[in-house]
Amino acid sequence: MSGTDSSRADGPLPPAPAVVLVNPQLGENIGGCARAMLNCGLTDLRLVKPRDGWPNPVAKAMAVGAVSVLETARVFETTAEACADLSFVFATTARSRDMMKPVFTPRAAIPEMRARIGSGQAVGLMFGPERSGLANEDLVVADAILNVPLNPAFSSLNLAQAVLLIGYEWWQATDRTPDIAIGGGHEPAPVHLRQFFLDRLERELDSRSYFHPPQTAPIMKQNLRVMLIRAGFSEDELSTLHGVLKSLTTRDPKA
Repeated sequence: MSGTDSSRADGPLPPAPAVVLVNPQLGENIGGCARAMLNCGLTDLRLVKPRDGWPNPVAKAMAVGAVSVLETARVFETTAEACADLSFVFATTARSRDMMKPVFTPRAAIPEMRARIGSGQAVGLMFGPERSGLANEDLVVADAILNVPLNPAFSSLNLAQAVLLIGYEWWQATDRTPDIAIGGGHEPAPVHLRQFFLDRLERELDSRSYFHPPQTAPIMKQNLRVMLIRAGFSEDELSTLHGVLKSLTTRDPKA
């Protein structure tokens, strides 16, 4: 369906969520996602280890008029690195998980996204590989689950369809919903600061044989990360927790 008219552009697009594609497989799907993104005013595309490498000429052919999104796309080795500067990440999945995270539909998530972006926070939308979806280690990085309520007998979406569906909800809300700043000075710390603290906490607990027996260590570490990320600690609160950890792990806390 055609309808591109660059003369109707009203200047720079307003701040919007970043789109993180984790291990995308087909260049065609990446190009389709870029096209869907630009349809909805989304331009920040982040790729985590695309299977067929990057750049991909097939993606460019599929993107049609949205090549600019591909040209500015960034590639990362891990999901945590792709989300490092984001303060709040929604992970899309059609399957129920054992993680205690808030669950939103796309429409219900938009006010939350707009409130956070309106207060200066960086927000991300995470999408998994076409064949398998997001793994637990990807979901642990996220703050909330984004679940699209579709026919339970067939809820599978093409990657570009999923991006377009959520992007459409975002774009439809931009003209009607004013930006709402979150008060209280409690902005969640960005992902890279959370990961730094959680890595340090894990190391300290490992050194004290906390994760015992060894076969339960992976699930214990996952649950610990989910629990602490759900708390939404601010940078100041993380600094306080670093101080607490130092006090508990050094003989002389004043050192």
